[in-house]
Amino acid sequence: MKKILLHSSLLCFLFWFVSQNISAQTLSTTFETSNGLKTATYEEAIAYYFALEKKFSSITVYEMGQTDSGFPLHVVIFDPENEGQKKSSEKFYKNGKNLLLINNGIHPGEPDGIDATMLLFRDFAEGKVAAPKNTIIAAIPVYNIGGAMNRNSTSRTNQNGPEEYGFRGNARNYDLNRDFIKNDTKNARAFAEIFHWLNPDLFIDNHVSNGADYQYILTHLFTQHNKLGGELGNYLHTSFMPQLEDSLQQKKWDITPYVNVFNQVPEKGFMQFMDSPRYASGYTTLFNTIGLTLETHMLKPYRQRVEGTYELMKSFINIADTDAERIKTLRKNSFEKYKAGSYYPISWTVDSSKTSTLKFKGYEGQMVPSKITGVERLKYFRDKPFTKDVTYYNYFKATDSVIIPSAYIVPKGYWNVIELLKLNNIEFTEIKNDSTLLAEVYHIKSFETVKNPFEGHYIHYKTEVTKSTENVSINAGDVLVKTQQSGVRYLLEILEPNAPDSFFNWNFFDAILQQKEGFSPYVWEDMAEKFLNENPAIKKEFETKKKNDPTFGNNWYAQLDWIHKQSRYYEKSHLRYPIVRVGG
Repeated sequence: MKKILLHSSLLCFLFWFVSQNISAQTLSTTFETSNGLKTATYEEAIAYYFALEKKFSSITVYEMGQTDSGFPLHVVIFDPENEGQKKSSEKFYKNGKNLLLINNGIHPGEPDGIDATMLLFRDFAEGKVAAPKNTIIAAIPVYNIGGAMNRNSTSRTNQNGPEEYGFRGNARNYDLNRDFIKNDTKNARAFAEIFHWLNPDLFIDNHVSNGADYQYILTHLFTQHNKLGGELGNYLHTSFMPQLEDSLQQKKWDITPYVNVFNQVPEKGFMQFMDSPRYASGYTTLFNTIGLTLETHMLKPYRQRVEGTYELMKSFINIADTDAERIKTLRKNSFEKYKAGSYYPISWTVDSSKTSTLKFKGYEGQMVPSKITGVERLKYFRDKPFTKDVTYYNYFKATDSVIIPSAYIVPKGYWNVIELLKLNNIEFTEIKNDSTLLAEVYHIKSFETVKNPFEGHYIHYKTEVTKSTENVSINAGDVLVKTQQSGVRYLLEILEPNAPDSFFNWNFFDAILQQKEGFSPYVWEDMAEKFLNENPAIKKEFETKKKNDPTFGNNWYAQLDWIHKQSRYYEKSHLRYPIVRVGG
């Protein structure tokens, strides 16, 4: 990571050429000069920030990591105290302030945040909008560069502008908002580098969405407050979110929670979206960062969506700046909450015993016969607006939890896991000598796997494990990862196999699911007979299973395999989760 000095010759020329034209046009954006009909290209957006940096000492542009497109990510910092030149490449010094990170263009077909943030940074720098005193503002201008450069006017089938926009998939056709844990893309790895360098206290991810039709331009998707947990989650739910809603309503910008429905009317009630760690705000939550995903309504005109995004970010920043000390204290305390030996929730479900009531502004929706299929389809009637009480399920409860261990041990052979630990600022030590240690070992009891590919994987779910305590052989070069560090939640979410977005569920350990050695039945028959005669308890269990389980009793191979799995010949690595837990 470094202050931008050099670029590839072509890109450098493009940025220079466009930035010169921007400077000549008094820093007007493509959005403004097109009367709200167009969005900036990737080149225009980056060149625009260079032009701002050239004119204002409060703005600094950094180049940070590579993306799958072959181009680097950029980070733009607005800091009126202009500490940019003093920032270390190892640590970002916030000088006692909090920091908000804004992410734009994760889905470049949803470019509202790209244009709104350009306006916001300019207006802060020019003094048109009062600069925050206690908060540094950082932004990734365009996160999905490959998708942004793949411009078209058709892939957002239902969207009302702009005239052209980028594509959802990145340069390798990944949806980057599903990649924050598995890190298949260079984009996600660069984001992690940026995130841990900046250590943001707050996070905004700008999006556009449409699951239903309603009157709102703006909807908010805050990270789920029960999952965020403790006093920080309570503050988000009872203070920060209501303040944001009130602030926007005072400015005549109505906002409602993200309308989490598909092909049904919202007035029947809907639940809060649970942002698991694969998503941007779910990932940032693992480090106790207050996260908001803004979802504007894609059926509304582009100009209104950008203006609404701009106003929401201003209100968000004002609240964050006013509550800066409170946020700092709450976040600091949250890091001290997850102690070894305490329980950590890893699975959640809606708590229907607690609900909220929304004064929801929608449109009447009816099921009417389709002129195409003849089957009933949903149709909204915009000439029939309403305001109704709608039940909102925004409380969740844990359905499964684990006891936090003192440490995990990751075998050195799983270098891919160790690389991601490094990327996410996880501290660990390398074990120097071979040894034996009493540790908790998981075996995979059961799991299910999706039938269709999902973002380059066939992910597992409903994973169940058994646990035992064993003397485990540890090899020199394996790594000891203590949980009592700022990344404790990240560790639990990736290393506990039954956590929804664990590395196990994302196929990092599928090799243990395949048995590597077996038996030849004609040889094992005689060996199995001898084994049963020498182990009468196992023989009794075998005979009982044959009697009580007809399917097993009629399957000769299953019987031989069962006996083999009770014997010393059965390989110990099959279904044995290789990462072990120490203490707890």
